[in-house]
Amino acid sequence: MDYGIKAQEKGKDVHYFITWSSLAIADRWAINAKVPAVAGIYEIYRMDDHDHLRMLTVGQTHYGGLRSEIRRLTDPELMTDPAIKKILEDEEIWFRYVPSNSAANMADVVWYFRKTYFPENPGVEHSGRYRKIFMNESAPDKLIWVP
Repeated sequence: MDYGIKAQEKGKDVHYFITWSSLAIADRWAINAKVPAVAGIYEIYRMDDHDHLRMLTVGQTHYGGLRSEIRRLTDPELMTDPAIKKILEDEEIWFRYVPSNSAANMADVVWYFRKTYFPENPGVEHSGRYRKIFMNESAPDKLIWVP
């Protein structure tokens, strides 16, 4: 599958088209073998006791790439925060990602997702290039997650 981020500008607005990787269980060996060491955006989920995915985080990475960041955020041996470490040890963790070579596009996309998922505190800023940002996502999985 060809995954990535494409942008279509229309005046002072932009419409991003995101094609995600498949969802995968966060296993250190699979991450090392399959996730590219390039910049991109990731989403990390935990599976609850009702078999619903619950988002843990969405973010972007530049230096070190997707492989090292997803590995760092999903491996309990590498986690220093005790509360997150417990979640990683006790629950099934899932992730997906999309590579990108544009820091400005990643800033816009991550801001859009965080503003949508966590409206009270997105914690990031967009690039400032556009008046409005629109998003269209596609993925090989039917993802239904619970906030």
